[in-house]
Amino acid sequence: MSVAKKLLKVNDLDVQIYNCEAELAQNVAKIAQIYLQNVLQQNGSAAVVLATGNSQIKFLENLTALGGIDWSKITCFHLDEYLGISAEHPASFRYYLRERVEKLVKPKEFHYIKGDTLEPLMECDRYTKLLQAQPIDLCCLGVGENGHLAFNEPSVANFQDPFRIKLVKLDKVNHQQQVNQGHFPNLESVPKYAFTLTIPMICAARKIICITTGTHKAKIVQQMLQGNITTDCPASILRKQPQATLFLDKDAGALI
Repeated sequence: MSVAKKLLKVNDLDVQIYNCEAELAQNVAKIAQIYLQNVLQQNGSAAVVLATGNSQIKFLENLTALGGIDWSKITCFHLDEYLGISAEHPASFRYYLRERVEKLVKPKEFHYIKGDTLEPLMECDRYTKLLQAQPIDLCCLGVGENGHLAFNEPSVANFQDPFRIKLVKLDKVNHQQQVNQGHFPNLESVPKYAFTLTIPMICAARKIICITTGTHKAKIVQQMLQGNITTDCPASILRKQPQATLFLDKDAGALI
């Protein structure tokens, strides 16, 4: 394992900054591997929430290639999903995780949010029951350009949310981010609503790994770590989570 370029603590949040994304991904994958090995040894099973997006690709490549994890004892969930697109849509998070995780490691179960459901409120109820069935041992995250965690945008984030999963309207910043990252060809094609795990559900995880990379994330990372802890930057709540670590490459951490 390579050594982080810089280590710091902001309130309760540990922060590690690496020279490049490749080093970061290798180290975080190893940290996740060792943690899951320990959880499986102690409990015989584990539950993991996985994130999507460009910041997660190299991490997931490394994690699934490492070996040494008995995925047949791991139940997987995911953070969010668009409303109204099928599991075969290339921008679907189900598609992303099926191709990058499920097909490669074959976990015990992968509970997907059914984005193309005809009854979205019933889907929230169904997924809530699945989440309630066991504690979440590991939650993986990224940080959006507006500071969102999953689809908890500043406009809908609630640090005392009573729900585990909810349906939200996406804001314009998020719409543009999806186009910029190549997930959709234009703004009109981006779904207007999505399912998201809530902030309290994310923070209930026993361990949180948050990966953020690229110069385009530097300003929001600065706000996340140096601004007020508020839903104006939902990711700032991680500063109150001693079980969380934020992993940055030097570009995302350039203003810290």
